[in-house]
Amino acid sequence: MSATNGKNDLILTDANSGCACCAPSHGVGDAEPAVSGTESEDFLVAGMTCSHCVRSVTEELSALDGVEAVNVDLNAGGVSRVTVASSSTLRRDDVRAAVTEAGYDLVPAE
Repeated sequence: MSATNGKNDLILTDANSGCACCAPSHGVGDAEPAVSGTESEDFLVAGMTCSHCVRSVTEELSALDGVEAVNVDLNAGGVSRVTVASSSTLRRDDVRAAVTEAGYDLVPAE
């Protein structure tokens, strides 16, 4: 709980997320992927609305071989940018399978 101007902010829901089950998720899954010898790649994921969604995608992607960090820039109800840092190049099919396992859709590259 944080106090701002004498008021307590419980941060229980994000009114813009369309999902009232979790706290605002910006910053959830934030990690510093700047590790020597790592590759970083962005993927677009549709359908995430809250921090629970971010955790699910982060958990599935983190289980892939070589993944060192996952950072999600949540766009609640839209397409979110997911940055994955890994020790080797990831196969798009493996990333798609992990995102699908989490319950979301990998947006095709344009």
